[in-house]
Formats: sequence, structure tokens, C-alpha cells
Amino acid sequence: MALELSLSVCDYDRTVALFDGRAPIEGCDVTAVVNSPEESFHRAFKYQEFDVTEISMSSYLVTLSRNDAHYVAIPAFVSRLFRHSSIYVRTDRIKTPADLKGKTMGIPEYQMTANVWVRGMLEEEYGVRPSDIKWRRGGLEEPGREERATINLPPEIDLKQVPDGRTISDMLAKGEIDGLLSARAPSCFLQGAPNIGRLFPDYPTVEEAYYRKTKLFPVMHAIAIRRSLVENDPWVAVNVYKAFIKAKALCMHELGQIGHLHATLPWPVHAYDRARQIMGEDYWPYGAHENQLPLETLARYSFQQGLSVRQVPLEEMFAKPTYELTKI
Repeated sequence: MALELSLSVCDYDRTVALFDGRAPIEGCDVTAVVNSPEESFHRAFKYQEFDVTEISMSSYLVTLSRNDAHYVAIPAFVSRLFRHSSIYVRTDRIKTPADLKGKTMGIPEYQMTANVWVRGMLEEEYGVRPSDIKWRRGGLEEPGREERATINLPPEIDLKQVPDGRTISDMLAKGEIDGLLSARAPSCFLQGAPNIGRLFPDYPTVEEAYYRKTKLFPVMHAIAIRRSLVENDPWVAVNVYKAFIKAKALCMHELGQIGHLHATLPWPVHAYDRARQIMGEDYWPYGAHENQLPLETLARYSFQQGLSVRQVPLEEMFAKPTYELTKI
């Protein structure tokens, strides 16, 4: 009898084969639901609704460090992104990263993986520490957003909730904060509000230079399985992992063959060729050992920023059988 699983993940090009049946999870009868990452995270970390779910790597490390993680991750990184483009500022006040010192920045959640990467990058590359900035938490476009998992920050971190009924996009537009960090572009930026721009306007050039220097391609989201399932049926972890590997392989094959026909972009062939030129043929690797540098860097940032109570080592991050798959 097949094991029944519920699955919540965004329908990225690298996961779509899980929905259309080309990358089945062997031995399982899957009920798959397309959700935004925010929806998956909220429902997983708050209520543990799904058997298999997309997760924030930052929130996962926080809970894992405290030994209260309800899920066990597999090293299928369905989302990763350079984050220099995620810093939006009042251009009439902030011109350079050094100008962030003493300023007030909005954030949807302090523990967001994107924000952990940005804070780590700002400190290591530009000398701007998290304690140099005043942080104000709130929904980007909808009021009332809070942390998805409990956090206890060091006393030197100035983090406060924005007033009830307010959003950080509106506060930035009105000049009540100096900038914000967000994985999504705020509406005030998209609508061309005066004096709102990116800290790094030429972010592709800056991000490419960052990669050449550090070799870091930031990991954002992984896939995780309910811990009780993995404990009862250890085979599930590898079977889920293999399905995600197959889905990504199908995506990359199609991208190389006919990706220019599927992408609604004017220069998709150039983007594909450029990524391989700079980052290598497998520029979006899955696997724990294949991603040791970004994973250990993220774990270090999480601990240094007071989110994780200890620095989680690589060997504890994922279901044990996924570290080494069978080779023929």
C-alpha cells in the first residue's frame, strides 16, 4: 500500500515535474498543493500541516539549533538567490552601505533567510553590523506580520514591531523609515515613489563580483519532511529527495534545450549561457556536500546574529540517508 503524503511547494520550473507526474515520489500517493513560500512556511512552522513542505532554511536552522524542529530537511534547494537586490532605501538619505549605520530599516521578519544573508554580507563586505541598524518589523504590504518561529535576540539588537495597521512599504514611501529588506519588491518601489531605490542599482554587476570573490550562491529554501514520518519510515527521505532531483534534472534539460521558448524574457539564452560561464554547468546544485560553503556560512550567520542558539554543523542539517545516494 502506498504511503499517503501531503506536499506544499511553490510551482517553480524546478518543481513542476512533481505536479505533472513526471517526477513521482516512489511508494507514495501524493496530494500536492501549490503554495507561495510564505504560505508554506507559515502553515508548516506554526501548525505543521504538511507531510512534505518547502521551508525557510533560516527558520529551520533556528528550530534545529534548539532541538525543537518538527521537520527533517533534505538538501533539495528549491530557492536560492543573490540578495544585493533586496535592499531598498531612501535615496535622499542613503547612498552607500556605510550610510546604513544609525538608520532605521523595515523587515517583514528578522529571521527571514534573505535578511540573514543580507546582514551577513553587509557585515563581512562593508563593515555594517546588525547592531548598527534599528530594525522595524511588519508586513510588507499587509499589516500584522510577525515571526513564524520564536526568536530571542541579543540585547544590542534594536527590533520593534511597527504600529498596528501599518506596512513597511507605506512607511518607506512616507519617509518614516530609511529603507527596508525584502525578498519581494515593495509596492512603493514598483510604483516609482519619489526617492525610493535600490542600495545597489547595478545589482547584477555587484552580485557577480560577490560570487567571484566569495563563491557563495545563497541558499534560501529547502524541502523538509515531517520528523515523525522519517522516524517511522526512513526510506521516505531518499525517495522524496530523488523525486526533487529528478524534477530539477528535467527542468535543467528543458532549459538547455528549449528554455528560450518557455521564458517570457528577451534574452533568456544569454542569461542561461552567462550563468554557466560564471558558475559552471551545474550552477544550481542540490546535495549537502555540494553546498557545504553556503550552508556552513548561513549556519554561522544565524548563530552570530543571535537567531540560532548554537551553530548547527553540516552533518546535522539533513536526513542522514540523503548525504550519500547510491551510485552506479
